[in-house]
Amino acid sequence: MSRKATPHKPDLPSLIERYFCDYLIKQRNASPETISSYRDAFCLFLRFSEQQFGRSPATLTLADFDAPQVLSFLDAIEKQRHCSVRSRNARLAALRSFLRYAALQEPAALSSISHSLAIPVKRFDRVPVSYLSREEVAAVLAAPDRNTWSGHRDAVMLATMYNTGARVSEIIRLNMEDLELGPTATVRIHGKGRKERIIPLWKDTRRQLADWLRRISPAHDTPLFPSRRSERLTRAGVRSRLNAAVATARQTCPSLRKRRIFPHLVRHSTAMHLLQSGVDITVIALWLGHESTATTHMYVEADLTMKKRAIGKITMPATGARPYRPTDRLLAFLEAL
Repeated sequence: MSRKATPHKPDLPSLIERYFCDYLIKQRNASPETISSYRDAFCLFLRFSEQQFGRSPATLTLADFDAPQVLSFLDAIEKQRHCSVRSRNARLAALRSFLRYAALQEPAALSSISHSLAIPVKRFDRVPVSYLSREEVAAVLAAPDRNTWSGHRDAVMLATMYNTGARVSEIIRLNMEDLELGPTATVRIHGKGRKERIIPLWKDTRRQLADWLRRISPAHDTPLFPSRRSERLTRAGVRSRLNAAVATARQTCPSLRKRRIFPHLVRHSTAMHLLQSGVDITVIALWLGHESTATTHMYVEADLTMKKRAIGKITMPATGARPYRPTDRLLAFLEAL
C-alpha cells in the first residue's frame, strides 16, 4: 500500500527570509527605512503570536497568518501598545506585502491568505497639525546641558532637526560626509524613497555644528550624532533625548507642561514657522522632502493666523435679499429635516 501524502506545510522562517533578502532587497531594492519598518512589524506580530499560541516564532506556519490572528494583532497594538491608526495601518501594509509574496510562492495557501489580504485599512479622522510656538522651540533647544558630551550632542542634534525639518530616520542616518560647512553651509538629507535633498543651514546651526565636530571622529562614515559607544543612535534614543530636554524646558516654559512632545512635532514646527515667515509652500515642500505640495497644504489648513488675515480682507456684500421660503409643502418638509 502506498503511503498517504502528508499535506505540505510551508516553512515560514525560510519564506520570511526569502521575502526580505530576495524580494525586498534584491528585486525591489527597498530603502533601509522600508526594511526597518517591515522588520519591526514582523517582530511585533511574531512576538504577539508567540504569546497567543505558546509556540516559538520559528515553529509558526503560514496558516498562523490567517485573518482572525492578523485582526487580533492589529487590535492589540492599538489597545495595548496605544499605537495610532496610522501605525496600525503601516503594520498591516507590511503584513499584506508579505502575504502577496507568499501567495505566489505557496499557491496552496491562497485560500487562507486571501481572507487576510481582504482586511481593509482603517479610516481615521484627520485632525489639524499641531506644532510648537517659537518660544516653546527656543526653550527645548536651550534645555540640554552643553557642558556634558551627551548634552552638547543633544543640543546640536535638536537644533539641526529644527533647522532641517528632518524626520528622525533622516537625522540618525546623517554622517560626517553629509555636512558641508563652506561659505554656503548645507547638509545632505537622505529622505524617503531614496530621495536626497540639500538643506541650507542657518548661521547659528552652522556655528553649533562646527563646535560639535571637534568632539567626534573626523572619519567620513562617522555618524554625525553618535551614541556614547560611537554607534548610530536609534529612533528610541532620539525620542529619549528629546523627552529629557522637554522635561528640563517645562521648568521655564509652562505651556509645555500640558503638551505631548514627540520628534515629528519638531518637523511640524519647522514647516509652520517657515510658512508664517512667508516662505512659499513649494519651497517648504522641497525643504521637507514632500512628494507633492498637497501634503504640505495641511500646514496652511492648521495656521489660524493666516485664516484670520484672509477673512479680514473679505467683507460680506450687502444684498438686502429676502431669505428663501419654500413654497411647497413637500419642500418645506424636506427643508425642515
